[in-house]
Amino acid sequence: MRKHIFGFLAFVLVLLGAGFWYASRPDVARLSLDKVTGPKPEITEAREQMLPTVSIAKADPWKAGEAPVAADGLIVERFAEGLEHPRNLYVLPNGDILVAETNAPASRMEGIQGWIAEKLFEEAGAAAPSANRITLLRDADGDGKPEMKSKFIEGLNSPFGMVLIGNTLYVANTDAVLAFPYKEGDTRITAKGNKILALNGQAPNNHWTRNLAASADGRKLYIAVGSNSNIAENGLKKEVGRAQVIELDLVTGKKGPYSYGLRNPVGLDWDNQGQLWTVVNERDMLGSDTVPDYLTVVEFGADYGWPHHYWGGYTDHRVKPLRPEKREYERRPDYALGVHTAPLGLAFADKAKFGGAFASGAFVARHGSWNRVPKSGYDVIFVPFKNGMPTGKPLNVLTGFLDKEEKAQGRPTMLAIDKRGALLVSDDVGNIIWRVRPKV
Repeated sequence: MRKHIFGFLAFVLVLLGAGFWYASRPDVARLSLDKVTGPKPEITEAREQMLPTVSIAKADPWKAGEAPVAADGLIVERFAEGLEHPRNLYVLPNGDILVAETNAPASRMEGIQGWIAEKLFEEAGAAAPSANRITLLRDADGDGKPEMKSKFIEGLNSPFGMVLIGNTLYVANTDAVLAFPYKEGDTRITAKGNKILALNGQAPNNHWTRNLAASADGRKLYIAVGSNSNIAENGLKKEVGRAQVIELDLVTGKKGPYSYGLRNPVGLDWDNQGQLWTVVNERDMLGSDTVPDYLTVVEFGADYGWPHHYWGGYTDHRVKPLRPEKREYERRPDYALGVHTAPLGLAFADKAKFGGAFASGAFVARHGSWNRVPKSGYDVIFVPFKNGMPTGKPLNVLTGFLDKEEKAQGRPTMLAIDKRGALLVSDDVGNIIWRVRPKV
């Protein structure tokens, strides 16, 4: 009898092990990245996963003399090195460059989920504690190398967005927007920031970045805030004020959602017609072919579907209750950037001096996948525009961030155009700011 019981238990354990193996095996893409990129990506049936595909590019930062590969006609150079997890970039009117040296807040995740996430972040080179500061770089002689590096503002809380309006520098921490006094030429600000808007930074705060853009008249701020979770699995109450772009009137103090249903909007920039755009990281655990991350207009009052739907009406059946009545009112994004490519940086080309194929469109930094087979992103691309809208397939700008063994020598993060028209690219694994310019 005992032998039969042990035999049955062994059988059950084998079944459980087989079930766990089946549930945890990686989902391999069946479509090329090209098929899920562009104005009309191929949207296939979702393959729901109990556990995410994990395909981490282990960090192995650049050695001396190494660099990404620039497209024909372009040159890439090291602008600044030795930074601590550089993320967002902002160019001041006098040409000084602000760098947010920042990372996720320490309290982002807890328990076993937090422990697993921490191990994955360590593997990817993203587990360093946040420096919580903004650093100023000054290249006064224009030789492409800053001769000054200054700790501009310290003691922040996972800072990211930065924008100057008049004599006020606005900085977005993960939990608040702060206002600091600024005068041209300042190399350090010691004044305590004035909190002008509280933001929802409630744990686990998975999407912690808060980016900023200002209206042309300087009256309004636009704040990009990502969701707390993947598909609101922690409850919609925790998503209040999240997964949206918030508009704040600096004169009246009035605030509210400008666009919503955006799972994780990060890069923000204005095109030459005065229209605001963003790049968005879409949801996980629907396989390596679904859902495309995207570039889109930030349209007033538009709902982009998260969490119930994606890409203009496809239903995510994991989200309960279902909301089919919402679909007809949701806006389809404008341009797919591939699945799990993690687009972060966005900069329109009209501010650059590249010309040629790079004259009209937007530069996008794709930080790179951690949950797709094969890996995707890890590059800077250019999305061509025609008649004010993205079209066709993207062009490569910087590649080679993954080496032959698929280790990450760097990960392109955020973008800015410097005063001389070159493209700046932050690299939070290499701890470098790259400068890309046309060959002379």
